[in-house]
Amino acid sequence: MRCPFCGYEDTRVLDSRELSEGRAIRRRRECPQCHARFTTYERYETGPITVIKKDGRREKFDRKKILNGLLKAFEKRPITVDDMERIVDNIVSQLQKSGTLEVPSELIGKLVMEELRKVDQVAYVRFASVYKDFREIDQFIEVIKELRNEGQI
Repeated sequence: MRCPFCGYEDTRVLDSRELSEGRAIRRRRECPQCHARFTTYERYETGPITVIKKDGRREKFDRKKILNGLLKAFEKRPITVDDMERIVDNIVSQLQKSGTLEVPSELIGKLVMEELRKVDQVAYVRFASVYKDFREIDQFIEVIKELRNEGQI
């Protein structure tokens, strides 16, 4: 693999780990030319998933969009990017197992919220506030009450 820093053709693998129940491999690499280290991920792909947006538009599914949403939700929270990648892998796996090639964006949002609810309540509330388009403080309070009633807080 080419080094993203200096462009050298042949980097070496320092460490490989299976992720997401064997559905992905994380490789830590080093460039012998510039000695930079970086991480790559290898995943298998099934048929392309199309996301149906709220306004009816269709676009190709992009796991990076979920990861970016998680990065915002987990900002300054005690969770690693690898853990976030696992969450994305779980969501993608659920979508692939459904066998549906067209998925409404609402379903993806619900899957993200389910995963966040299990992992971090603060991140869950942050994501919910954007996903559900909170306009009033009462909406935050309602979500927090739901978490309390379920014994998650």
